Formats: sequence, C-alpha cells, structure tokens
Amino acid sequence: MFNPIKNTKVYEQVIDQIKDMIKDGTMKKGDQLPSERALVEQLQVSRASIREALRALEVIGLVECKQGEGNYIKTSFEDNLLEPLAIMYTLEGSNPKEIWELRKIMEVEAAGLAAKRITEGQLKQLKELLLSFDDNEDETYNAEVDKQFHYKLAECSGNILIYNILKSVSVLVEDFIKGARTKILTDQENKKVLFQQHKAMFLAVEKHSSVDARKAMREHLDYANEYMEKNI
Repeated sequence: MFNPIKNTKVYEQVIDQIKDMIKDGTMKKGDQLPSERALVEQLQVSRASIREALRALEVIGLVECKQGEGNYIKTSFEDNLLEPLAIMYTLEGSNPKEIWELRKIMEVEAAGLAAKRITEGQLKQLKELLLSFDDNEDETYNAEVDKQFHYKLAECSGNILIYNILKSVSVLVEDFIKGARTKILTDQENKKVLFQQHKAMFLAVEKHSSVDARKAMREHLDYANEYMEKNI
C-alpha cells in the first residue's frame, strides 16, 4: 500500500504518496486514512513526520480531521480556491468587468453543455428556481435565487471543473449579482426583462438546444454587464 521513506523532507514525501494514491484511485473522496500508528509502521517514519504531513494536507484542503474519528479525504473541494482567489482579486486591483468576463467564458459554454446533459429531475429544479423569483418583490431573495439558478445550470453541465470553479468564486459572483440587480431594478420594467432572459435560458435547455442556450446566456450576461457599465 505504502512504500518506506528514507530520504530527507520526510513529511513532503508522505504527502506525495497520499496524493499519488488519490490519483491512481487507491483512495477516493470520503475514504478514511490509516491511523497515525499504522502510517508510522507502513511508511517507517516518525509520528512527528506523519502529523506534520497531515497538518499540511488539512491546510491545503485535501484532508479533514474529524475529532475522535480520524482523518478523511475531503468530499467537497469548491471552497478550497475561494480564499486565494479572493485575495488575488483584491491585491491585483481587479474590477467588476473581470467577473463578467469570467462568467461569460464559463457560463455560456456551461449552458450549452447543460442543454445536452440535463436530466428531467434537474429540469424540474431549474423550473422551480425560475418561477420562485417571478413575482417576488424581495430583491435580497431574488439575488440569491438568481445565483442558485446560474449554479444549477453549471451543475447540469455535468462538468465538475466548471461547477467547482464557479462555486469557488461564489462570494465574488454573489456580490456582483446583487450589485447588478440593484442597478438594473432601479427601473422596475427591467425586472420583466431579467425574468424573460432566465426563462429563455430555461426553455432552451428544456428543448435541449445548445445553440439557443448559449445564445440566451450570452445575451443575459451582456445585458447585465452593459447596464452596469452605463450606470457606474
């Protein structure tokens, strides 16, 4: 299962072996790691090196420690990129336009993939999200539903990388969805426009038209971006 370690930087080699086991499928999401004692015996290293490796794996978000139960490979990773991306966004002096550029690159294609791959159950969930903000006057609620509608489409794409990357920047995206909606809804007529745009996305996905789904998503993101730029 494991190979004895004899060289320097022992804890890094422990990490590498665990990563390799994940890559080759020996260990999967949710699997429990052997106990510290077992790892010491199998890897023939000190307990201090094992603990240092486990702490490092926990910091980078690969392993989680459950008090009294042991160490496990994490089952969810979308939060792992959030903090470094948010810090990079702030330090680099990025602007809202970059958020929309990222969304357009990823979400347009995600909508096209969703049209091909969405299940009947997912269609039902997407329709429920669409209808739930049709007549609602609470814009805080509407912004949350808007976000969930876009994430559901990304999930329906069946591409775990697209979905998790979008989730990893959820805080940034959420802030600008709220900002965009606040500006757009200064004119209440625009609320109808937003609903119709989301309805167009849903109908395109419902009829499994990737071309129409990409078009509807692109038009929606362009509309929101242009409106924001005119009103900044």
